[in-house]
Amino acid sequence: MSKIVGIGGSLRSESSSYQALVLAIARVQALGVSAEILDLRQMNLPFCDGTSDYPDYPDVIRLRETVQEADGLILATPEYHGGASGVLKNALDLMSFDQLSGKVTGLISVLGGQSNSNALNELRLVMRWVHAWVIPEQIAIAQAWKAFGEDGKLLDEKLSQRLDKFAESLVENTQRLRGLG
Repeated sequence: MSKIVGIGGSLRSESSSYQALVLAIARVQALGVSAEILDLRQMNLPFCDGTSDYPDYPDVIRLRETVQEADGLILATPEYHGGASGVLKNALDLMSFDQLSGKVTGLISVLGGQSNSNALNELRLVMRWVHAWVIPEQIAIAQAWKAFGEDGKLLDEKLSQRLDKFAESLVENTQRLRGLG
């Protein structure tokens, strides 16, 4: 069985990108895949200083081991100043090819303004650099302040359908590329 790990790249308590990640993980699980979320808001991670050992930070070990055991990833980030969040980039920087190479990855960005792909393109470059496989489907949720209902679901039916296709593609490609299907 495939295992997908989602990483939320926001530290905000009421994070829209985390909300989008929860929806994506639920859709992956509905397809019969094991999935979990690493919530960076709940982890104590240092700033990456380029070394490989962080003995005072057990969450670095947890991050690395959880990602290494995964077959695929979902990275969800708010878009800040035209790019991915620093907290998500830092979490990725704390890992290496050992954890990230070969991972099938789906990308989600959430913006306060109009939709664009800057954060998604940035993450695509980072993940390609570490030899991960990023699926072509990606999700950009614009105007996050009006994208979700009180129940946490997406209000735009077309966007919700795109999220379904995103989950299907992630599961299918993970099984195919990791030899699990």
